[in-house]
Amino acid sequence: MNEKRLVTLEQLKVFLAATEEVEFRGCGADEDRYGQIEEVLKRFAYGGLSKADKGVVLRYLMRTTGYSRQQLTRLVARWAAKGRLRKAYRAPLKGFARRFTEADVALLAETDALHHTLSGPATRHLMRRALETYGDVRYARLATISVGHLYNLRKRSGYRERRQVFTKTRATGLAIGERRAPAPDNRPGFIRIDSVHQGDQDGVKGVYHINAVDCVTQWELVATCEKISEAFLLPVIQALLDGFPFVILGFHADNGSEYINRQVAKMLDKLCVEFTKSRPRHSNDNGLAETKNGAVVRKHLGYSHIPQRHAQEVNAFCVEHLNPYVNFHRPCLFAQEVADKKGKIHKRYPLDRVMTPLEKLLSLPSADTFLKPGVTLDALKTQARAVSDNEAAQRLNEARQRLFLSLHKRSRTAA
Repeated sequence: MNEKRLVTLEQLKVFLAATEEVEFRGCGADEDRYGQIEEVLKRFAYGGLSKADKGVVLRYLMRTTGYSRQQLTRLVARWAAKGRLRKAYRAPLKGFARRFTEADVALLAETDALHHTLSGPATRHLMRRALETYGDVRYARLATISVGHLYNLRKRSGYRERRQVFTKTRATGLAIGERRAPAPDNRPGFIRIDSVHQGDQDGVKGVYHINAVDCVTQWELVATCEKISEAFLLPVIQALLDGFPFVILGFHADNGSEYINRQVAKMLDKLCVEFTKSRPRHSNDNGLAETKNGAVVRKHLGYSHIPQRHAQEVNAFCVEHLNPYVNFHRPCLFAQEVADKKGKIHKRYPLDRVMTPLEKLLSLPSADTFLKPGVTLDALKTQARAVSDNEAAQRLNEARQRLFLSLHKRSRTAA
């Protein structure tokens, strides 16, 4: 339609009255209609018109362009501000680019497989360490990922094709000691201990794992013994106490008779170690050790029956592979206590408090004063940096596979 001969407001009014029954549909691209709007506004000097005359121009443009009154008002305001009218938005040709590629998803699945799918904050800390500490440039993007988006990546089909996790929930409970929770006062050396039984088979007991965790640093040692008795358990407890790099100041256990007995009390008294036990209806008194039972012991050693005659091989695996990995390469979450307006304490787990047990020990004031004679922080750091986190996890997985294959073959031969 050639409407350039309409040059006065009276002509516009006549046009609108004459075409009242005619419906105009906006045709052509937005750029063409924008050009018509700009040309009409300039022709009639829209900025200098009265309010009534502006309404005539807007009704005319509504009739000829097909735009709504609200859209035209916005376009006219944009023209008045910039002196010209251009389309401000163009749809992307290929959609929005993803920041994290399929290669990143595959690398995340590989990392989760090595470390048995840790929590989001712990996994992010591992990937940051892989880039900053060990120089693995494959983690350049994943090292900056948010914890929330990390869980989004775990939901992608590419991740699920590579990594599927099945977990079971098992309840445990034991007990014994002076009935109060340990009070470490930010000092390492107050350990919590618990037993994990490796299942029965045809009425025959399996091996027992002894899990000891420090309250402050979450330094953890796992040992395996054949039976829960004085002859087998006391040497294992002594070896665990000797294995911690810092001086043991406290020993906390559930109410199980394997720990609440005169022999253990005598040994701890000789070492001048404080002996405490869990209180009734206070499940958190030994919650740290029981949490590690599932997160570490069950995750790496499973639930299947292991005959007692294999206790020595399993213990060697724990000493050589599991314990170094847990303390030097596996991140833990450390709580930050925040009081609300009512005085109730809430625990938060910020990213800057995700650390390995060694990192937590190094962060303590005067950490070297808690160490045993002959143990230095430099020696611990050297041992931790000997291999990367992923290499340590790979060695752990390979050693566990060899162990279980050996146990399976020997059990079948014995049967």
